[in-house]
Amino acid sequence: MPYMMTFKLDKLFFGAGFSLAVVSSLVFGGDEKTLRASALGDSYLGEFYRVDELSSTSPGVLIRHETLDEHQSLNRAADNIRLLYTSTEGLFAEDIVAVSGALFIPRGTPPEGGWPLLGWAHGTVGIADICSPSYNGRQQRDETYLNHWLANGYAVVAPDYQGLGTQGTHPYLATRPAAYSNLDIIRAVQSAAFPVSNTIVMIGQSQGAAAAIATVGHAPEYAPELDIQGLVATGAPYFSAEGIAAIQETRPKDAVDPRLGYNFLALSMLGLIDPEFVLEDYVSADVLPVAMAVTDTCYVDMKKLVKRELVTYNKAFKKSPEKVLTEAFRRMEYPTLKLSAPAFFGIGGKDINTPPRMQQALVTSACVAGSRVRAHFYPSATHGSIVNGSTEESSQFIASVFAGEEIIGNCNELPF
Repeated sequence: MPYMMTFKLDKLFFGAGFSLAVVSSLVFGGDEKTLRASALGDSYLGEFYRVDELSSTSPGVLIRHETLDEHQSLNRAADNIRLLYTSTEGLFAEDIVAVSGALFIPRGTPPEGGWPLLGWAHGTVGIADICSPSYNGRQQRDETYLNHWLANGYAVVAPDYQGLGTQGTHPYLATRPAAYSNLDIIRAVQSAAFPVSNTIVMIGQSQGAAAAIATVGHAPEYAPELDIQGLVATGAPYFSAEGIAAIQETRPKDAVDPRLGYNFLALSMLGLIDPEFVLEDYVSADVLPVAMAVTDTCYVDMKKLVKRELVTYNKAFKKSPEKVLTEAFRRMEYPTLKLSAPAFFGIGGKDINTPPRMQQALVTSACVAGSRVRAHFYPSATHGSIVNGSTEESSQFIASVFAGEEIIGNCNELPF
């Protein structure tokens, strides 16, 4: 189903990040000209990312690979490899699509059975192709984190996610598409000649934490042959009634809030699931160019744009989007919280992006569902610092998982 976001021409501002590359056609409705964008965020990144016709109709098949450029590489890796592979389109699960990603192999001689494999699910970067980590590179925080694992003898496989780098709109925060992207990149590297283990531990931050949790949840049905033995999630969102309430309570409506970039990214998914969605029914004319900037602006620059244009919630929305976002939130839910593998959760006490209350509700729900949970609370950690700030404990957790040791949960004595 094509992505359709509709804008009236008489109120459309070109510039402010809106890319003409996303405009597929002019549609005339009555006396009013309307622009329809068929794939928000699409741009040409080079022939590697382009697939005119898939050679396989099966998911998890490697299409091609090549060496990453220097700015896309990790300095503790012996081999930095860009990947293109097949996956199942996750919103409707009807088509096979191409997805891009990367594989990082540690230095040295691999152990018998291959390097233990970590599946890294990245946090929010945006929906534009130019933001895909295999093309744009990674922020310093994530480089430090992934280099830590490489230095300790783990290989890392890292999808860009459906629609990031490749054709189509990235369904931001939708958990099933991200889970399929994760599972199929693991299938692709394990079935190729790369020296990696059959056992996997998923690791993820923020959007990627949700993706990693969903990956473990979908694996038994979608990819039962994969041996996922553990999960590490930091800054994990939880779009339950309580989790959404926690966000709303911490978001000011009359102050400039860079986190509004998340709202605009979330709204970008609505056209995928509802072609009648019209962005300007909700976003004010003054802020419309900022909201539309998601088409070719990465999240780090979206935050700067929101600050520069002094955007507040009250200024941004002429009509509350909360009702229409309910449909998007449904796509952000987890398939199950009774996880088939033990899970490590790192929660930052000063996290304002995914507030502690939201994450604590997630951990509690996972415990009630019967998951084996190791929850760690870091009172002074922020949404960003929790990633590297939790590695001492998460390293012990991952080492124990790969050693086949029993993981004892702490649901009966949660640290919050």
